[in-house]
Amino acid sequence: MESEFRKIPGVDKVLADKRLAPLVKTYPHDRLVKLVRQRLEQERTAVAAGKKASALSKIAEAVYSQVKAMETPGLRPVINATGVILHTNLGRAPLSQEATAAMDTVARGYSNLEFNLDSGARGSRQVHVESLLRELTGAEAALVVNNNASAVLLGLTALAKRSEVIVSRGQAVEIGGGFRIPDVMRQSGARLVEVGTTNCTYSSDYEQAIGPRTVALMRVHSSNFRLMGFTSEVEIEELVALAGRHSLFVFDDLGSGCFLDTTEFGLAPEPMVQRSIALGVGLGFFSGDKLVGGPQAGIIVGRKQLMDKLRKHPLARAVRIDKVRLAGLAATLLHYLKGEATSKIPAWRMIAAPLNDIEKRAGKWAEALGGRARVVDGETMVGGGSLPGGTLPTRLVAIGDGKDRSLVQRTARKLRAREIPVVGRIADDILLLDPRSVLPEEDEIMLKALRELSSDFNRA
Repeated sequence: MESEFRKIPGVDKVLADKRLAPLVKTYPHDRLVKLVRQRLEQERTAVAAGKKASALSKIAEAVYSQVKAMETPGLRPVINATGVILHTNLGRAPLSQEATAAMDTVARGYSNLEFNLDSGARGSRQVHVESLLRELTGAEAALVVNNNASAVLLGLTALAKRSEVIVSRGQAVEIGGGFRIPDVMRQSGARLVEVGTTNCTYSSDYEQAIGPRTVALMRVHSSNFRLMGFTSEVEIEELVALAGRHSLFVFDDLGSGCFLDTTEFGLAPEPMVQRSIALGVGLGFFSGDKLVGGPQAGIIVGRKQLMDKLRKHPLARAVRIDKVRLAGLAATLLHYLKGEATSKIPAWRMIAAPLNDIEKRAGKWAEALGGRARVVDGETMVGGGSLPGGTLPTRLVAIGDGKDRSLVQRTARKLRAREIPVVGRIADDILLLDPRSVLPEEDEIMLKALRELSSDFNRA
């Protein structure tokens, strides 16, 4: 073992290796020395455990690879061919060209984020989106924070701390990633009062639970699941009427948020923000990066008297939105006001895409694979905690016959290993690629990947 320790080179010898020459010229010397020392320490540990010392070339290559890995951005663009439009793991809603341009503009320099250009005095960052949200939803006031969990937490903390909020037991849900409504309420200091049963809640359940400490009734959109069979829930208009009779407010957690009528696209109805406001909810909470189709944000709309309390609460600063996302959200909201959401916002473009167009694209994808794939019927999920169980018809490119799992797994890995990874989904040992969740302008990248994959098949 002693002879193996002697084989471990010194720092200077590693730095002098030709493999590290490019780094020696461009990388900070002290940082490079630190990495070399760390690698050599790993070698000593391995030798002490009975392993042989690595060759100088392998040590130098390992240091070089470590530096290059650190320099490679962790976040990379991917092609989402999974058939889930609002895919949480892949970043949810892709942004429109106008939204990304607006974000780039404010990111490259200074902006009037909190500066009133008319008066020369300090202003509010909320003015850049509040008027758009008021116009779009009909609300008296609006406030934007960094995500919907923050929005709900802020609302409950500012308005219901040490008070009671009544929620249907069937709506005391976990949305995902450990985000549970009961936990958020506990963190806010509000007391959750659950009424009804998991599958059935009636207006009388709410009314019987109202007490002197009750400040609000709350509806929580189930988002990622749907109860079937014998069920009953209180509609939002009935909840608002009940709250009005007892001088209470209704808080409406709309989850993914929606400004368009989803039934026009063959989908199940999704709660619309405008309708909740028109019916008289006190506050509505929803995300900016799901069905709205913008950057991550938590949006609150509703009555001015309530919003003013939220603005003044210390938590509002802790959860405020940054300038870049604010710019992207404003540009996204403008698409709705201009009536161009289905032609500009990527998520809605995908939802609204005609099936004939998708079939033509799927045919070209399959052709690029040179007979190694076929086009089959399928379903696209909207995803992102919206429209649970709701799907859109699509045409899928299917690779594999369900009999060779290892081939399908290798093929999926090859697509994911590309400079711009292509991510599909595997079902019943068949790799499925869905054009509906891929924008048409990404087809050239997709076709190149499939042609090269076809060449790999032919060489195998």
